[in-house]
Amino acid sequence: MDLQDQLKSLFPDHVPSEEEKQEEKSNVWLQDEPLLCKYEKRKGKPVTIIAGYNGADSDFKILAKEIKTMLSVGGSFKNDEILIQGDYRNQIMEFLKEKGFNVKRVGG
Repeated sequence: MDLQDQLKSLFPDHVPSEEEKQEEKSNVWLQDEPLLCKYEKRKGKPVTIIAGYNGADSDFKILAKEIKTMLSVGGSFKNDEILIQGDYRNQIMEFLKEKGFNVKRVGG
């Protein structure tokens, strides 16, 4: 039994509003050009790099935080690129496609 079912049993007359239903969507600007998802080794460690976003920096930082939270890994936002520790190209590309972004894989 998940949290929604428990809440329904406690409050059977409650009808969820539109704001509660749309809470899942993020307010990140979608662009026409594809994001570039590439893999590099820096100082012997694997790093996944997402580049090519031409929207606001704050939106790109929000996207970086969502990716890091989804994968439970560390990373950073530097020089208009998201750096994710480890090789997570496939998972990141699937996540970005679900968000509505066009993604292009660069490299092997």
